[in-house]
Amino acid sequence: MGAAGGVFLRFCGLAIRVLQFLDSAVILAIFSYYLAIASKHNQTTDKWVHAVEGLSGVACLYSLLGALFVCCIGGVAFFAFLGVILDVIFTGVMIAIAVMTRNGSGSCNGTVNTPIGKGDSNTESPSNLKYGTACKLEKVTFAVSIIGIFFFLISILFQVLLARHHKREKRFGPSPANGYTSGSRKWFWNRNKSNPETNGDNALPGHPTPADVEYGTETKNEKRWFGGWGRNKNTAPTGTAAGAENTYGYGNSAYTGNY
Repeated sequence: MGAAGGVFLRFCGLAIRVLQFLDSAVILAIFSYYLAIASKHNQTTDKWVHAVEGLSGVACLYSLLGALFVCCIGGVAFFAFLGVILDVIFTGVMIAIAVMTRNGSGSCNGTVNTPIGKGDSNTESPSNLKYGTACKLEKVTFAVSIIGIFFFLISILFQVLLARHHKREKRFGPSPANGYTSGSRKWFWNRNKSNPETNGDNALPGHPTPADVEYGTETKNEKRWFGGWGRNKNTAPTGTAAGAENTYGYGNSAYTGNY
């Protein structure tokens, strides 16, 4: 899984955080509404109603910070480990909210027990809200909290995958072996593509040695070195008359010195 895999994991992790935020925001909005109308009509509410509002508010804040962490430092070992711990904690938070709003799992007809009181579903509460409507809102909260449990559990999985991907990228690159362009592990069918020594199509031609070079047809078919090094200055190529000018510079001092 290369760079594209890392982008995919970050995108999925960010999407999960956004869903967690929306999930928590729905619970926060419903219970803030309960408390607002109860306070407006001087109606007392149970402590668990305040607890649900507080827990959902903290979950909203954490999901926002988690989204920022995924974008900026997602996959770093320490923050991934911290994220896993916090995701486990907020999974427990959503379980607690589901337990406290379990009355919403029942029917909203007849006599119902709601966060703003108990009464007939068709009767208005002291907060000017029908008990049946309050029950339906609690039912939404219960369902959303169950969904939130799965969102935080899935987030744990993506935290682990991001951490493993980051560790693998850090281990395998970038390096001279891949031209400092990618940190992903090379698959077996393209590991040697960047190595000119093992790729026949891209390999550089070998450099000839002096012994590999022959200057045309020479006397006695001798192989000579570059520039006449080691050449007998009295030996001239075939077709050069005696006493004729040596156009190859075999007699020059630059070629006849002691080496």
